[in-house]
Amino acid sequence: MHSIIVVPPEEWAAQGARRQAGQVRLAPGESLRFGREEECGLVLAHPGVSRSAGVLAASGSFWTLTNHSRDRTYVVENPEGAGEHIKVVPGRVEAPVPFEFSRVVLPAGDELVTFEVWAPRHDHLRTEPGADEGALTVPAFPLDRNSRYFRVLVALCEPRLRGEPYAPLPTTEQLTERLRTAWPEAGRASVQWNIDYLAVKLRLRPAPEDSPEGRARLNGKKEMLVALALRFDLVREDDLTLLGSARGRGRLDARPGGTVPA
Repeated sequence: MHSIIVVPPEEWAAQGARRQAGQVRLAPGESLRFGREEECGLVLAHPGVSRSAGVLAASGSFWTLTNHSRDRTYVVENPEGAGEHIKVVPGRVEAPVPFEFSRVVLPAGDELVTFEVWAPRHDHLRTEPGADEGALTVPAFPLDRNSRYFRVLVALCEPRLRGEPYAPLPTTEQLTERLRTAWPEAGRASVQWNIDYLAVKLRLRPAPEDSPEGRARLNGKKEMLVALALRFDLVREDDLTLLGSARGRGRLDARPGGTVPA
């Protein structure tokens, strides 16, 4: 499995390549140089970025960041951490980054240049009989139940968990509204981002290159996520408590576009 996935800035998509196609996937032991030079594996075409700004390296379930700058500190933010971040000072080599997904922030003149790094192979300790006698079994689907992406997965599965096995899946707008009880800052873009991350995390096949853009592709991805989650009990009815009470918004109804009082 790929250890880390680097998601380039939005500018890449604007230059004709789809965001999905622009992702860089690294296995443990592989590295990626980033900077302004065209020879870099990740080109950040901004005059305020150093020609060779640094190196990302995949190392098992985490990754490291090397800062080639002589005078600029880089910041790695945890988007889910309420301000949690680490600083990588100039010249620091292989600073370990523990976040499952991160935003790398580079000062560039009077602007900030950012890109994302996902670490879907984020391992968690499992207690097993006889575990001290050898290596632990690698979990098939290592999900962090305290993360926002897991809440998105629960909300996706909610209609079918409530006894409607053939219920249509909620729209992005319905998901956003439902999630705001436990996640007030939820927005359409952040919900879609988490759906994309779940597809990577659960190792689903990407949609075919010739499939239609937009709603059809997103719906197909949601269907695969829900089918996988329910088939292997990745989400159970007890997990619905993570969504909180509806507070008048209503839980998701099985009918298209509908909600019912909690």
